[in-house]
Formats: sequence, structure tokens, C-alpha cells
Amino acid sequence: MTAAAIDALQDAVRAAASGGGRLRIRGSGSKDFYGGALEGDVLDTRALRGIVAYAPTELVVTARAGTQLAEIEDELARHGQMLAFEPPRHGPGATLGGVVACGFSGPRRAAAGAVRDFVLGVRIVDGTGEALAFGGQVIKNVAGFDVSRLMAGALGTLGVLTEISLKCVPLPRVERTRAIDCDAADAIRRCNEWGGRPLPISATCHVAGRLWVRLSGAGPAVSAAAVEIGGADADDAAPWRAIRDQTHPFFAPAVTGPVPLWRLSVRSTAPCDDLGCDTLVEWGGALRWLVPRAPVEASRLRAWAAAHGGHATLYRAQDKSPGVFQPLAPAMAGLHERLKRTFDPHGILNHGRLYPAF
Repeated sequence: MTAAAIDALQDAVRAAASGGGRLRIRGSGSKDFYGGALEGDVLDTRALRGIVAYAPTELVVTARAGTQLAEIEDELARHGQMLAFEPPRHGPGATLGGVVACGFSGPRRAAAGAVRDFVLGVRIVDGTGEALAFGGQVIKNVAGFDVSRLMAGALGTLGVLTEISLKCVPLPRVERTRAIDCDAADAIRRCNEWGGRPLPISATCHVAGRLWVRLSGAGPAVSAAAVEIGGADADDAAPWRAIRDQTHPFFAPAVTGPVPLWRLSVRSTAPCDDLGCDTLVEWGGALRWLVPRAPVEASRLRAWAAAHGGHATLYRAQDKSPGVFQPLAPAMAGLHERLKRTFDPHGILNHGRLYPAF
């Protein structure tokens, strides 16, 4: 079945390449809201399902791109392991390929690393219909250009992911969440101070006047840290799943309504300036989610993010005319375009999903 599915996928890519068509790569569709306009005929990856290999003692799992995240995470949990980057699902059928292609990482990212840090190898079908393999299933497997990690966040513009190998990590022995009432400025100050101490903090979030801090690790270390940071114990699952999957009430105006959602990645010490938006702060201050209270100029948000060492992404919006991603400098845009021509010379894969030019 899998060989036949890959053959069919290659045939579809070759037909589009020869006929001047375009293809839109799609798994469950839970990430359709993200990126530029959806263009081209749907290339469904859900036939590429299943865990190919899992070696718990080696902390490596390999699965096909159409495999649901829930299936992978359930299998890892049975062996006391997890995906360290805590991938957002944004829907019950979310697939591994979609998360890697979007480069999505959840609340644990600041402590554990991003999705690309855990990608060991990939198999893809490029824009000419060729099946290619990069990396492998061991930790040290890169000699030269690291194509495997390049695919994380490329939004399928460089190739159709068919198989992915990931490093996994042990589940924490203990997790505990503390809640502290404070404003955003105080929350960011606290998080940056804690960042210089050996505290087992695995996630932070400030929203609606409350700072949530998740502690993960050995029992004694978690207990000692809970006393040091103060606050009160809270439900260990709140609000992490809701933040990860954007089911928290903060996101409702953008998820269910016409209000845009902005994602600003900045220095953790960036101030809490009034940008005319309601704000949720993650990653110790380095990630700011913004829901405008009134229309706000994209150029203003992007200028502010750039001034504080980062960039702004229009994460959800009905009107994407301001551009989804921060405009690239000419040299960087040229590099992107050359990579696109190398992997997808006919420009058929997810055209316009990352940047309008490709």
C-alpha cells in the first residue's frame, strides 16, 4: 500500500510538472489556515500512514508523513517517551507531516528546542517527482548541507514529505504547574530572572493577569522550584493543552471570528508596549500572541518586532494582503528562490504558501 501510495504521489507530481499545473499538499487540513493562499489541486498524503520504526532504547521514531500525531504520541507514551517540542495539533486529525512542514512547536519549545532540532532524517518527493532521502535515524548523521532540518518550516514548498525520523525524549517524572497573579511586565521580568537559575521550568504563559509556570523533572527538583518561584498550585493540564492547540478563550476571536491573530517572535526581554492588542506571552517572554482590539497596521507590528530582534507573522487572518511572513532581505530572498528552483524547478508545490514569489 505504501509503495503504491508513493508511486501515485510521484505520478501526480510528474503530471503537474509536465502539464504546468500546481499542487496543494494536504494531510488532515488542520493547518489550512496557515500561510499564504491555498493554490492548486489537492495532493492528499493521508495514505502515507503508520509508524515505520521505533527504537525506544535509541530514542528514535520514524513515521510516515500522513500518520496522525495522536497515534505517534500514544505509542511513545506507552514507552514513557514523548516528542519534546510538544507539537500543536490545531485539530483532532493533525498529521506529523503537517506539523513538520509548518515548523510548529508548542509551549515546551523554549526549554526543549524547536521541531527542526529533533528532525534526524526525511524522505521526500521533490518537484520533479523524484523520491529522495536525507539524514537518517541516528543523532549524528549530517555531513554537509542539512536538508532534513531545512524541510521543517518550508511549508511543503521544497518537497512532499513522505517519511520523517525524529528524536524523542523521556517523559518527565513529575510535572507541576504554579499560577502567579501579576501583570505582563512583571511576568516577563520574573521569567528572565528564572532563566538564569537552574530551575526545571518547561513552559511559561502569561494571559489575563496571571502567569502560569510549568515545572518538569525529578520530584525533589520540582518541589524545591515550586517553593522558590512562589504562587499556588494549579491544574497540571491547564492551560497548556488549550494554549498548544489554541482552544484557550484568548484565541477565540481569531479562531472562530474575523479578528486576525499575530505571532511575534522577539527577544525575551522585549518590553510590554501597548500595541493596541490583547496579548498572551509564552516562552519566557520570547513569543507574543496578539489579538488586535481594533485594526492595526501590519507595518507597525513588524517594525516593532524587528526593533526587538525578531519578526511578526500573520498567523490567522481572513485578509492576508499584508503578507503572512516578515518580508525577506534581498540576499535572503535570493537564497530562498535558489533553494526553490533546486528542489521544485517548475514551481508546482504549494506555490505562494510561504512567499508570493514561490
